Amino acid sequence: MTNHGETTGSFENDAFRHLVGPMGREDRPVHQVTLRTPAELADALPYLLGYRPEDSIVLVALYDHGGRGRFGGRARLGIPRNSDDWESVAGELTRGLITGSRRRGAPPEQMIAFLCQEPARGETGRQVKERLQPLAQELRTKCGELDVPVTEALCISDGRYWSYVCEREECCPSEGRPMGLPGTSVLAAAAAYAGVRVRSSLGELRGRLLPWETPAALEQEVALDTTSMALVPRIIDGTGRLRVAEDTVALAERVMRRLAAAPPVSGILAEDRRDDELLGHDEAAALILGLQDRTTRDRLAEWMEGDEAEPALRLWRALARRCVGPYGEHAAAPLTLAGWVAWSTGDEVEAREALAMALAADPAYLFARLLHQAVDEGLDPESVRRCLRSERDGRAREAASREHADAAGAEEAVGVTEGVEAVGVEEAVAAKGAEEPANAARPLPGAESTPPSAAGSAAAGRRRPMGARRGGAGTHPRSSRPGGARPGAAARTHGRRRAAGADGTLPTGQDGEGEA
Repeated sequence: MTNHGETTGSFENDAFRHLVGPMGREDRPVHQVTLRTPAELADALPYLLGYRPEDSIVLVALYDHGGRGRFGGRARLGIPRNSDDWESVAGELTRGLITGSRRRGAPPEQMIAFLCQEPARGETGRQVKERLQPLAQELRTKCGELDVPVTEALCISDGRYWSYVCEREECCPSEGRPMGLPGTSVLAAAAAYAGVRVRSSLGELRGRLLPWETPAALEQEVALDTTSMALVPRIIDGTGRLRVAEDTVALAERVMRRLAAAPPVSGILAEDRRDDELLGHDEAAALILGLQDRTTRDRLAEWMEGDEAEPALRLWRALARRCVGPYGEHAAAPLTLAGWVAWSTGDEVEAREALAMALAADPAYLFARLLHQAVDEGLDPESVRRCLRSERDGRAREAASREHADAAGAEEAVGVTEGVEAVGVEEAVAAKGAEEPANAARPLPGAESTPPSAAGSAAAGRRRPMGARRGGAGTHPRSSRPGGARPGAAARTHGRRRAAGADGTLPTGQDGEGEA
């Protein structure tokens, strides 16, 4: 239990000397930071998650290492609006974290709970604390039922914090205690030195991936309509599909080089605006539609490391923002690629958010589902990277063999990979998951992830089971068409738009039963 009676200096109670570590990059020494007060613990939360949580229940596992508490796994869920759901959510979140920790090696010995929510209009932070008291009690009860005591439970609201564990007025007054200035604690200094990045909120991250809601969105929608009418017939045709795939890869390479050469700007919003200005409406439309082909998408997934990773991630974000209007389902491909590159480069926060948004756009998108499961289970992305490197090297060897045969005047150029079926990235992820079933437990949907985005919250409640198909042909990412093309999505979208009435509404039965 925390020594709440001391707000400065060092704690004598070693049970709550929480150490954050190892914190650092490979080129810097490892740092361990001791947290001695509830204020420091509250300040540590954004650094544990990688962002500042909003409307969140957060559980953090603790382990005893030589008399010192050490952080373990984390789990986060949005706070349900309906208090009737609090008991079930508390139980599921607790079981998910404890079971996952047990499968990773050992169950937690203690737990810390955080409830983070800003006051509604006319409400005070103290009223938030009192309103969420039953939820805090549910968390403590559920953890206790699994023999994991809650060492501390804090409510963070309106720049102040309260403890649900300590009731001593002299150290935990009813009006709460003020939080310190963000970024001024010893942990913030250590995180900055170690290169640990903390986002202001998940809303900031989602804003980089959500579709436009500006006047330019209409121009992008027109470009998508026009390009769809030109590309979909070519994609359906076997010979044309191969040419569209090559054109898509070549265009993506040109745009990537353009993004990489752009001068840097300061600020996330300025960065995204710069990238948007560097990508034309017609270019974005061609790339979005070309990415609906599975083979093309897998080739572009090879840009996941080194100098290619950053401009590739910027491109996938920009394309996700261009999936406007009825083309929201098409965002599954660029969002999944964004999630994959983020995971490959070590940013699990953005990876989880992008993949969750991809599944909100298209719940049956297999690549996103497999990656989301792999991230949640703590698998190593290196196995997927090896598969993609192998695919790239195989194409290079085949191209070199054909060039050599052409130069020699051979009538038939036999590629080195001829007769060998390429292993797609989806199969690689699925195979890796099968190899390590006990590496970690898959938490409940949303745990250690993000709440449904504003654009995808409605669709999230209508998700189909894995492998389910819509009524139209070719909508599943592993279509029976050569290369796994998904042109049916574009064709259906265009057909729905053409069938709409003058007021923009759709006749009954033509909206895909409300699927996102």
